[in-house]
Amino acid sequence: MWRLYLVAGLLLSMLSLLVGRVLSLQILETDRGYSFLQDQGDARSLRGAEIPAYRGVITDRRGEPLAVSTPVVSLWADPRLLAGSERLPELAESLGMALPALQERLQRYDGKHFMYLQRHRVPHEARDILARRFPGVYGEREYRRFYPAGEVAAQLIGFTNLDDEGIDGIELAYNDWLKGVPGKKQYIKNLKGKMVRDIGVVQPARPGKDLRLSIDMRLQTLQHRELRKAVTATGAASGSVVTLDARTGEVLAMVNYPVYNPNSRKGMKASSMRNRAITDTYEPGSTMKSLTLVAALESGRYTTESLIDTSPGWIRVGPKTYPDPRNYGEISLSRVIEKSSQVGVTKLAVDLGHERIWEVFRRFGIGEPMNTGFPGESSGLLPNRARWYSTERISLAFGYGITTTPLQLARAYTVFANGGVQRPVSLLALDGELPEGRQVVAPDIAAQVLQVLHRVTGEHGTARKARVEGYQVGGKTGTVHKVGPQGYIKDAYVALFAGVAPVNDPRVVTVVLINEPKGESYGGGAAAAPVFSAVTDGALRLLGVTPTEFPEDVATATVVRGGAA
Repeated sequence: MWRLYLVAGLLLSMLSLLVGRVLSLQILETDRGYSFLQDQGDARSLRGAEIPAYRGVITDRRGEPLAVSTPVVSLWADPRLLAGSERLPELAESLGMALPALQERLQRYDGKHFMYLQRHRVPHEARDILARRFPGVYGEREYRRFYPAGEVAAQLIGFTNLDDEGIDGIELAYNDWLKGVPGKKQYIKNLKGKMVRDIGVVQPARPGKDLRLSIDMRLQTLQHRELRKAVTATGAASGSVVTLDARTGEVLAMVNYPVYNPNSRKGMKASSMRNRAITDTYEPGSTMKSLTLVAALESGRYTTESLIDTSPGWIRVGPKTYPDPRNYGEISLSRVIEKSSQVGVTKLAVDLGHERIWEVFRRFGIGEPMNTGFPGESSGLLPNRARWYSTERISLAFGYGITTTPLQLARAYTVFANGGVQRPVSLLALDGELPEGRQVVAPDIAAQVLQVLHRVTGEHGTARKARVEGYQVGGKTGTVHKVGPQGYIKDAYVALFAGVAPVNDPRVVTVVLINEPKGESYGGGAAAAPVFSAVTDGALRLLGVTPTEFPEDVATATVVRGGAA
């Protein structure tokens, strides 16, 4: 009997040890075996998924949405489960793909667990495909960027890639601010890869921050329409318009042409994507004569009424002759700027010296970065040579031999509109917080130059087409030969106009640039000034600026339109 008891005892002991081991592996969390098996089980069935984060909304200064994120579904597949399916033709048709293209993609991902079929499908379309239960085909929620303003603000706003990362424009410049932090969740899958249980959110997604720009979409749309009309009418290669708030430095509108549609990028050309108002530089030409006038007034040797003899209508400096359209004779310094007299400005440059003019240009920010943070921003060029040729000393006063962007030129002209103070340019709405500025010129000199610019738009000036009914405006035209491989091109021009409105109480500064206009209307006064007039008229009415001039026959109509705006 003792043998029977011994065997029974041994069996019971072994059973007890086995049960104890099973309990330790399945129940006792302190056992190392329990942790090992749990980890192995989780590795085979527990999966983590990313919860997409909502990207911040970009709006204009009035809260109008310019970039929003909309929910979409991306379709993906497990190539191991899908490759041998007899339903591949049906799947290809539902995806709008050619069957050979789908088969070729499956071959590329042979042996892998994941591949995208299509990104960013409209949710209801994706649900229809998933409802057919193709083997190994799944969907995941994502967000896609949509731009309500379309081409009107495309080059400023930029766009994102398929992974919702900013790759151009404001989207790129403020990507870290706009993008959210994805969340995490866990679920249990079965042997076929299907989710059988949602465990829950491990880390919630954190949405990106919203961004409010300084532009006003009403003015942006107006500029877009007028610029497109002008570029088309003149047969120009491109054009840019930028309007700044004269008091704060905020960019109220910035458009370029040609454009592209950020919501449909098929056939998109790289040349249409550039925000030319910030990235492209040009010689500003005669628009710099107003800064040369500053140098003359600061010297103490000239006033706006000082007489300059421009006879006989041309002047020779070194190997180059500078002519006027006709012999203006003895005219005031103000009239030199009004008529954009080459002879008069040449005599100023000879008398003042290029150093004084260069120093004024530098103070106005020519050749210096604007620090807007916009990708590809250009600083322009203000050369500082040890030795200058005689023609270079003169051409500097005409705005040749230097380069600026339209935005940089607009910033320079805010000095005249703001009592000699220049403030930083801002692409973001400042909400009443006036940034600190710097005094570039004395207030009285800024006021004198402003009055001369007003005369440029008068009966005897070169910018009569820049006038705005009901308002006093001022500005300066510029017509510049383009530079080619062999020097200046005889019949290729850049037409410019830089202006301030209204002169009695400046609110806006606008620069218009028409690149390579064709035909007879290639000058700044003919090609660019009319765009300034149309844009400024709309801007002042949108800002609620009361007209100050009322012609008797249109006074009533002007008041009505101003009140409606």
